[in-house]
Amino acid sequence: MFVRQKRSLLPVFAINLLTLLPCASPLMASAQNPDEDIRTTAENGTRTFSEPFEERSEPEDKLVVLPEIKLDGERFFLSAFKLPDKITFAGMPVPLDNWQVKERIEREFYQFLENQGESIILAKRTGRCFPPAERQLAKAGLPDDLKYMLLVESKCISAAYSKAKASGPWQFIPSTGRRYRLRSDSIRDERRNLEMSTEAAVKYLQYLSDLQHKDWFLAMASYNAGEKRIRKLLRNQNVTDYWKMYGPRETMRYVPRIIAAKEIYSQPEKYLGLTRDELYSPLETETVTVKVKESKRTLTAVAEEFGTYFLELKMLNPEFKKDFLPRGTYKIKVPRQTCPSHCFRQNKRP
Repeated sequence: MFVRQKRSLLPVFAINLLTLLPCASPLMASAQNPDEDIRTTAENGTRTFSEPFEERSEPEDKLVVLPEIKLDGERFFLSAFKLPDKITFAGMPVPLDNWQVKERIEREFYQFLENQGESIILAKRTGRCFPPAERQLAKAGLPDDLKYMLLVESKCISAAYSKAKASGPWQFIPSTGRRYRLRSDSIRDERRNLEMSTEAAVKYLQYLSDLQHKDWFLAMASYNAGEKRIRKLLRNQNVTDYWKMYGPRETMRYVPRIIAAKEIYSQPEKYLGLTRDELYSPLETETVTVKVKESKRTLTAVAEEFGTYFLELKMLNPEFKKDFLPRGTYKIKVPRQTCPSHCFRQNKRP
């Protein structure tokens, strides 16, 4: 239930006092009365003031009454939204009966809702970035809820980059990226490719789930802080439960934030007033092979060959870091053509 409150502004009274103070200096008076003519004599450097124009009179004190402004819109309070009494994530119950667990999740829940504009954009992005993750998670037999990690890791931005040099939608650091064969060099960073990085993230999450005995809370914490660090924290504190573990501030907030994200963004109609049809639609693309035989080819030229333009090509292929491709063979995503046969405007190249 929403809390509604009618609001109105009372008439505002403004008094405009324009009289000069008797003790005001001549310079102050001149500033308040720009029509007065200020002259300085060469003989003694004194200032004399002429009378103002006769047709202009000193403004009188006036009482200005502004019309009443009524604001009849609805006012919604964040307190109108409540966490449900029971929440599950990846098939595991969230212990909301524990006071500190509930407070940690509520903090993230209301922070998401506080910035409604950003939350709406995040919800809209899920229509585009979730489908590849959903397909790969389902294929690997992993919980669909893990897709909400994308919102916390990168806000579904493929080119996201952190101070810790983590890159891409799943925010792989260089060493973990190399472990799962994500290439990164001066030309391209495959951690930014949604499909390739999702495949790597699925493998990493499978490993972490096995390591943490199918405890997805600990698996996600390990994804954030590293499995060795989580193992050490659990051992030193003699606990086996993520919700009883004290760790780095970011890791303490990480899992509650993902759970809050699932609650809100799985129900955009309830929390943000968005229908499913208002989410961004997946882009219709196809992958083509580009062979560069010369020393390099600009992405502008590549884009024109495939009926698109530089900006769109860069946005569809955020893994490419330069504005050109050196000699080699590349898989590139381009807008899907709607004509019945091969219709790219390709130039014959040697």
